[in-house]
Amino acid sequence: MAKLRHIAMSVPDPDAIADFYCQAFDMERVGTTDSPLAKGVYVSDGVITVALLKYKDDESAGYVAGEDERGKDFVGLHHIGFKVDELRDAETRIENAGGKYFMGRPKEDAPTTFYEEKFRDPNGVIIDVSHLGWGNRDKK
Repeated sequence: MAKLRHIAMSVPDPDAIADFYCQAFDMERVGTTDSPLAKGVYVSDGVITVALLKYKDDESAGYVAGEDERGKDFVGLHHIGFKVDELRDAETRIENAGGKYFMGRPKEDAPTTFYEEKFRDPNGVIIDVSHLGWGNRDKK
């Protein structure tokens, strides 16, 4: 079973947008990131986590030359994420349904990382898949 638990938006100023969502919708800051891919803030309503990310380069943002406009300066909905029971089963199901592996796999020696696998659906939308979630308090 899969549950929608993660949405990511590409934004120019993660801190300012996090302030907006916390003030306007009573969301709470639940984490930050400063990875090689992006700098960002995670906010949550307790069930769904929204990643507010400023990507560091076009490749990290998922840009594919000639296919889309999702470079580092893109602003808007970037990807969605599903929490799944088992990663390998989810990978098989996604590929059998027409999705394609894109990037990222949790390291075998770091099984508790919040990193996820990334796929593209048949229309090119990026989908994150994680068995651990994104730091929110929802364990379902």
